[in-house]
Amino acid sequence: MNTQEIISAIAMTKLKGLSLLNARTLFETIGSAHDVLAHRKDIVSLIPNASSRLVEAFSNVDTALREAEKEMEFIEKKHLKVFTLNDDDYPGRLRECEDAPLILYYYGSANLNSQRIINIVGTRKCSEYGRDICNNFVKDLKCLAPDIVIVSGLAYGIDICAHRAALENGMATVGVLAHGLDNIYPSMHRQTAAEMVQQGGGLLTEYTTNTEPEKMNFVRRNRIVAGLCDACIVVESSEKGGSLITAELALDYNRDVFAFPGRVYDGNSKGCNNLIRKHQATLLTNAEDLLDAMGWNDTSNNASKQKTIQPDLFPTLSDEEQTLLNTLKNVDDKHVNQMTIETNIPYSRASMILFDLEMKGLVKALGGARYRLVRQ
Repeated sequence: MNTQEIISAIAMTKLKGLSLLNARTLFETIGSAHDVLAHRKDIVSLIPNASSRLVEAFSNVDTALREAEKEMEFIEKKHLKVFTLNDDDYPGRLRECEDAPLILYYYGSANLNSQRIINIVGTRKCSEYGRDICNNFVKDLKCLAPDIVIVSGLAYGIDICAHRAALENGMATVGVLAHGLDNIYPSMHRQTAAEMVQQGGGLLTEYTTNTEPEKMNFVRRNRIVAGLCDACIVVESSEKGGSLITAELALDYNRDVFAFPGRVYDGNSKGCNNLIRKHQATLLTNAEDLLDAMGWNDTSNNASKQKTIQPDLFPTLSDEEQTLLNTLKNVDDKHVNQMTIETNIPYSRASMILFDLEMKGLVKALGGARYRLVRQ
């Protein structure tokens, strides 16, 4: 880890008056959190329309740095992973979102840039119907596409049902928290959270220690749940609620949204039924529906084929496949984010195409969401 860069990024999140949008603008303009703080006296020249509040925010850098250094002690003591916005391991799908966190804290081992990631969300007051759907859906996913990573929010109801179903079926599952990694809320989910980490999943948050799980934090947390994933699956939801916020954010991020229908007069199904009625979500009845809609079922039964696949000497390529291959010519390797910028192909779509190209033996996936051309 680049300790100084992490401390600087943490300090930026501690500056009162520095909005996430302004922080990201500065970060992308200058290139790193460390350099932003080094140029803090030149903020007006970097952001000409900077408000007096923004300029004043940087007057408290010393205090913020002290708090950040204390936070770094906790990170090192607990052996946490930390991703700043320009790290290769920062979740690439999330980085696409303009309101992506400047820094993420992670305790776990699941790859946040895995080929296929979905979130499963729903009401906190789920019914037996909702639990059955969730359990059967995850069980079927295990059979059809065991490499999928399942994300949710570790909350009561559908969230915890999704996490526990993933654990029961040996699938990686990641919980996105509305507080720091020094605490688990609700406390009764601590054992499940520990099992998630032990069984190849993880816990992720944008919040530092001593952060109270306030209502607004849960709302902000939903954008991470939505942004991390290729698809959002709403299992059971009333007419209003956090799962609908997550679905709305997923739509804003150009993610696929799916919903399981329910009985017309069931209050717990109004949200799902409305999403389907308004054509904001695709109707789901089982795991196979999801794989068909996402184009995942052709390779989902045999992920191990990647290791034995023989290159097709004369493969037929689509225009998008050829475009992505062209970006890899004359370079050692390239990050998928750079390829999406150069081709204007969305991250989730590019990832799927690159997976197909790997199956054809034309590209090789490296660590940190990087790819290289296979020389033939």
